[in-house]
Amino acid sequence: MKHVYTSVDIGSDSIKIVVCELFQNKLNLLASSSFKSEGIKKGLITNIELASKSLKAAITSVEEMIGIKIKRVIASVPSYFAEYSVVKSEIEINDDVGVVTSEHVSELIQRASIKKEDREIVEDPVGKHAKKVSMRGIMATAHKKSVYSVIGLLDLIGIEVVEISLNNIGDLCAFKNKDIDKKIGVIINIGSETTTVSLYNKGIIVKSSVISMGGKNIDNDISYMYKTDAKTASKLKHKFALAHKRNANVSDTYEISTSLDDKLKINQFEISEIVSSRLEEILNLVKKELNILTSKRIDYIIITGGTSNMPDIEYVATDVLGKNVSIGSIKLLGIRNNKYSSCVGNIVYFISRLKMRGKNYSMINNEEASELATVRKSSVESAKETMLGKIYEHFSSEY
Repeated sequence: MKHVYTSVDIGSDSIKIVVCELFQNKLNLLASSSFKSEGIKKGLITNIELASKSLKAAITSVEEMIGIKIKRVIASVPSYFAEYSVVKSEIEINDDVGVVTSEHVSELIQRASIKKEDREIVEDPVGKHAKKVSMRGIMATAHKKSVYSVIGLLDLIGIEVVEISLNNIGDLCAFKNKDIDKKIGVIINIGSETTTVSLYNKGIIVKSSVISMGGKNIDNDISYMYKTDAKTASKLKHKFALAHKRNANVSDTYEISTSLDDKLKINQFEISEIVSSRLEEILNLVKKELNILTSKRIDYIIITGGTSNMPDIEYVATDVLGKNVSIGSIKLLGIRNNKYSSCVGNIVYFISRLKMRGKNYSMINNEEASELATVRKSSVESAKETMLGKIYEHFSSEY
């Protein structure tokens, strides 16, 4: 069985889709896509017709890459109004063997959860000997409107949602390691319209809050200062500006047309000052939220989201939040953009839940797996026909 998983993150600025295969306990990227979204405001569907059109186009672009239809997905939902509560349960192991099984774990979760929302387990007890097993975990619940709008949109274009997860759970799993599992930390996701601040205790999410500012506020500042449209402002931010003026060059210029049809030369130092100023404001608001979320010492701060890809953002982050802050780096080969962190992380989270329950599951059947293998083989053969492919084949054949 090929273990293939698809994750979808429906954002205000873009729809992100990631398709991965789990092979020999490692995730391999099969395809990824980021498609401009419409009809979506702060993660919620405001125009079902425009949103479904954007989602369908995004799905189609990935289907063309992998050569098969996407029928099932893991869907991310925004963490607005999310609540986190401690849950407990306990069962006795009455059989002669006295070994904890995945069925016992499923029963524990079922008893601890009144409804079927996201759960997180602190430790995997499967295979251990015991007369009694108990659990203490965090149950995360999301607002019904957030969940139903996402499920309804995917259902409208004929795609089954096999799992729902919060964006900030995905963010954690994208960067999680043994060190994080022992500490208290924060992940900041600077999105297009909002910034999510999430607090984690030993690898478990415990609190979160949302700030109504993000990358689009930077675009608006640039647009206002240089009298240009939103599209040009976004392009300037991504292609020319730096997040901090420290390495910006006054002599480095970029010419644009203003809304008055005038030609204007922008220097990198000035535009970087504009960007830096807004980022400082966002991160100072984050700092205030951290004081509300916890009074304990924070061991690590990770910044992710599309805006975190800006060059030199680490300097702004350090100036405002201190030395224990770092910019996230997704480990999956083929994706180096932090806007995919929720998407990638929710695949990791989904696989860990399957493992916890002793389940074996793939989002494609054997026939679809065969089609996928054929497409990939064809792609490899096409690559070998190119000069680079022939060079690669020459060197690889020596091993």
